[in-house]
Amino acid sequence: MTVYAYVDGPLGRMLLVGRHGEDGGRTALVSLSLPGQKGGAAVEDGWRHAPEAFQEIAGQLDEYFAGRRERFDIPFARSGTEFQRRVWSALEEIPYGATVSYGDIARTVGSSGAGVRAVGTAIGRNPLLVVRPCHRVIGADGSLRGYAAGLERKERLLGLERAV
Repeated sequence: MTVYAYVDGPLGRMLLVGRHGEDGGRTALVSLSLPGQKGGAAVEDGWRHAPEAFQEIAGQLDEYFAGRRERFDIPFARSGTEFQRRVWSALEEIPYGATVSYGDIARTVGSSGAGVRAVGTAIGRNPLLVVRPCHRVIGADGSLRGYAAGLERKERLLGLERAV
């Protein structure tokens, strides 16, 4: 069953979407969207508003924004193509407080050269902003590049992690 809730945070009101009961009774996160996000989720007919299903996830987000959590222990619902999942898995390995370039991710997934654009596209389709840290990916020259929720939010997340 698809459930959703809104959680307020320093980046605005976040929309959490999940599948309840898929991971040993835990809610598997499908999407975390921020206000005004390009390609963000929108509540659909048939979804159930269930804030209680997101208590664990909301608690971890609170800890992260308070600087007390560096990694999330949240089940994610499986989505995306095989290539996207490889890229997203590489994002999850970027340490808190660190940044890597799009080219670094491309090399990690075996898609360097022209594959950097494909990596950028896959990163741009990451449905789990904040918890799957695509904000830690920057340009090869160290500049902030692309973030579906806006560069000011990317800069804010990196600042929280002291990576800028």
